[in-house]
Amino acid sequence: MPDKKILISIVGPTAIGKTALAIQVAQHFNTEIISADSRQFFREMEIGTAKPNTNELAAAKHHFINSHSITQLFSTGDFEVQGLQKLAEIFENHDLAVMVGGSGLYVNALINGLDEMPEIDLAIREKLNKQFETEGISSIQKDLSVLDPEYFAKVDQNNPQRMIRGLEVVLSTGQKLSSMLSATKKVRPFKIIKIGLNTNRAILYDRINKRVDQMVADGLLEEVKSLQEYKNYNALNTVGYSEIFDFLDDKTTFVEAISSIKQNTRRFAKRQLTWFRRDEEIVWFEPDQTEEVIRYIENNLS
Repeated sequence: MPDKKILISIVGPTAIGKTALAIQVAQHFNTEIISADSRQFFREMEIGTAKPNTNELAAAKHHFINSHSITQLFSTGDFEVQGLQKLAEIFENHDLAVMVGGSGLYVNALINGLDEMPEIDLAIREKLNKQFETEGISSIQKDLSVLDPEYFAKVDQNNPQRMIRGLEVVLSTGQKLSSMLSATKKVRPFKIIKIGLNTNRAILYDRINKRVDQMVADGLLEEVKSLQEYKNYNALNTVGYSEIFDFLDDKTTFVEAISSIKQNTRRFAKRQLTWFRRDEEIVWFEPDQTEEVIRYIENNLS
C-alpha cells in the first residue's frame, strides 16, 4: 500500500489512445477517472469531442464527462477547485486516482495550481469581444502574437477565450500573462505519477484522420446542425464544430470542412505535444504499452 495517495496523470495528443489506457489503469488499480478534456465537460457536444462511449463509461467510473452545459462558463480555476474536491472524495475509498486528458491548462491547474490573476478592465474586455465579433479571431491572434508572443506560442490559438484572455491582461496591466504563469507549484497532498502517450507522427496523423471519418459516419453534421443556435458560445469555438458551422453558413464545401477538421486537429495535436514535452517529469510510452505503463506505476507507488 502506498504511504501517500497517488494521482496518475495520463496525457498526450488527441486520438492517441488515452481513454483506453486510463480505463485499463483504473480497472487494474480498482479506482476512478477524472477527465481533464475541456471539451468533454459539455453534455451537448458528443460526437465531435470523441467522448468515451457507453461501454467505456461503464468499464470505469468517470467524472467531468457531461458534467456541464455549453451555456455555463467552466474555467480552469473552476476545474482546479472542483477537481480537487472530487479527488478528495475518490481518495476516501481509493489509494490511487487517474486523471486523463489532453487539455494542458486543465491538467496543469489540477497538478500545479493556478496563479492569482489580476483585475481586468472590463471596458477592454468588451472592446476585445467586439473586435473578435467584427474582425474575427485572426485579428486577436495577430495582436496577441505581438504583445505576448510567449503566451501566444503555447496556448490553443483557435480558442478565442484564451486569445482574448492573453490580450486583456497585457492591455489592462501592462504585464504579459506569460510572465504571471509562474513556475511556482502549489503543494498537493498527494503524489503524482505522470504518463505520456505518443507514437510516430505518421501513425498519429492516420489515427486522427480515421477518427474524423468515424465522427462523420457517426453523425457529426447532424450534431452540429442541432447546435446552430449556440454557435457563438465559446465551447463551440473549437475544432470539429467551427468548420461545420462554416459549411452550414455556405462559406465552404462539406469536403473542404472535413479536410479542415483533419488539418486543424493535426495542428492541435502538435501544440499538445509541444506543451507536454516541456514537463520533464512525464515518462513517455507507446499507446500499446499498457503492461509497461502498469508495471512502471507499480514500481513507483512508494
